[in-house]
Amino acid sequence: MTESVGAPCKVCFLPDDVQVEVPRGETILAAAQKAKVYINSICGGDGICGKCKVIVQKGDISSEPTTLLTREEIQQNVALACLARIESDLEVLVPEESRLEGGKILLDEDGERFGALVSVTGEDFAFRHNPLIKKLHLELTPPTMQDPTADHERLYDAIRRIEGNIEMQTGYQILRSAPTILRESDWNVTATIARRRNIAEVVQIEPGDTSQRNFGIAVDIGTTTVVTYLVDLETSQTIDSHAKYNSQMQYGEDYIKRIIYATNHDAFDEMQRSIVGDINDLIQAFVEEKKTRIGDITAVVCAGNTAMIHFLLGLDSTRIRSEPYVPTANFVPPIRAAEVGIRINHRGLLYCLPSVAAYIGSDITAGAAAIRLDQAEEICLFIDIGTNGEVVLGNKDWMICCSASAGPAFEGQGVTHGMRAAAGAIETIRILPGDKVEYQTIGHRKPKGLCGSGLLDCIAEMLCAGVIDRSGTISLSSGSKRIRERDDVYEYVIVPKDESGTDSDIVITQSDIEHLIRSKAAVYAALSVQLESISMNVDQINRVYLAGGFGNYLNVRNAIRIGMLPDIPTDHIRFVGNTAASGAKMALLSNEAFDTIEKIARQMTYLDLMGNNRFMEEFVSASFLPHTKIEQFPSVERDLLVCAQGGRP
Repeated sequence: MTESVGAPCKVCFLPDDVQVEVPRGETILAAAQKAKVYINSICGGDGICGKCKVIVQKGDISSEPTTLLTREEIQQNVALACLARIESDLEVLVPEESRLEGGKILLDEDGERFGALVSVTGEDFAFRHNPLIKKLHLELTPPTMQDPTADHERLYDAIRRIEGNIEMQTGYQILRSAPTILRESDWNVTATIARRRNIAEVVQIEPGDTSQRNFGIAVDIGTTTVVTYLVDLETSQTIDSHAKYNSQMQYGEDYIKRIIYATNHDAFDEMQRSIVGDINDLIQAFVEEKKTRIGDITAVVCAGNTAMIHFLLGLDSTRIRSEPYVPTANFVPPIRAAEVGIRINHRGLLYCLPSVAAYIGSDITAGAAAIRLDQAEEICLFIDIGTNGEVVLGNKDWMICCSASAGPAFEGQGVTHGMRAAAGAIETIRILPGDKVEYQTIGHRKPKGLCGSGLLDCIAEMLCAGVIDRSGTISLSSGSKRIRERDDVYEYVIVPKDESGTDSDIVITQSDIEHLIRSKAAVYAALSVQLESISMNVDQINRVYLAGGFGNYLNVRNAIRIGMLPDIPTDHIRFVGNTAASGAKMALLSNEAFDTIEKIARQMTYLDLMGNNRFMEEFVSASFLPHTKIEQFPSVERDLLVCAQGGRP
């Protein structure tokens, strides 16, 4: 990682009271990473986001000049952790706004937002129950002079009587131990059978009947969160679920930043250890809380974007961010989970669902299977808005997909008071006559900032209230007393300091608005290019599926008003929750589902928007509210006319 640049210094991080020793000259951010203390760092330590503010209570630092700190903050010993270099022993306070609330998310409040599963088929289980790994109780007939069949072939014959005439293989360890286990158990055993492509592998033989103790883990490896489900492979029951923030966020809040960080600091091994550690922590929680034996967990199925799967497997991810944007692998064969460090049954398998391209990962192929896009007769639009924005258009006959390169603005990143969907985040906003603002926060806490749905609401409400015009420019002629100028930039005060849960007003600035408009424009421009490429128009879309935690809490009418979603009837738009997790569970429980996801990955046509001139043209057109061509949004045009006449739609 980082070279030693001086004598060691001790750094104490408060309020956690965690100490670490690092070389003099090291940055506070690097010291925090070594100490496993999370400090918000959206830009990955490049000194451009201003989110890693800390307070140096004791000791000396040196720092590069920055415009991201006010004069008052500097006087109060506030520093950016990524720019502040340690010159002596330090005592550093990480303020609340720079911390990550709750490393582990319990699925009762915040976690529900990340892990919620919505039935998208009307059934609890859309595929035939036939898990990737199953346990078969076998009562074998001992060999005799009349039936001297070898132990190995006798075992295969018993399995085939249940599973049919399947191809099988057995590892060396099992081959050696089988004769002893068979005889000591009086030929009454349980064989664990795992799918490896078209071959069934005998991965374990246990004495007696253990067929009722077979569990799997379904994992959605998100850029922001890791969500896991403990599943009974015998009954298909989801026993429990846990989630936590992805520990890689300390290296950058989007995966491109993480790839850059890992490249510059030779930290790819650390990236892998980080994500594997998160998965192991969540598995261990299941073991402890549900009294599950680690040896009874035989399979892990993972869905995630292409970069996250590469990090998990320790594959070279550097080419994902450079032309021609080629992953190491889209279709990864099953491997022993232990090979990457995941702690389950020592012979258990890890299955990574297939990706399509560098920017269309298995979270999207799993999601398409979860909504059964492969069976849809009508034209459907599937959008997953998270740290990135992926768009899939198609039906059972064809699918075209692309990544919108929208950036994570709607996860609160790059926005002055943006934040994740956590307690205290404003999730809904309404601007009423008389300059009054109503809002609701997650957990009904004092407001700390705005999450994605709140930011989207804010833009739409400001447009309808005349606070901004269709270009997104704050309008002084609106007469709103919430508009003010600070540091030559106009901003709109949503929550004054005395009502907020922070030490400042919660505002949205002109630059924030522009940033959010660019993000929504990218999503709509991606759809426009897709439609144009197949000579279709918006009117031919019959159903829109919105996936991800963001979609669950979205005001769909406001999403149409700002021009992020096409102007179609709102009853044609459906929230489908965490479809990546749904797809991973389906694959874990059904070979048919796994095959369907692979088929979808091969069926999808990837539309590369990198350097696409039409995308840039459509992006510019979509960088208005709702669009330069407002005739594409007739219902919004009517709404704005009502607003201009002093009413509210």
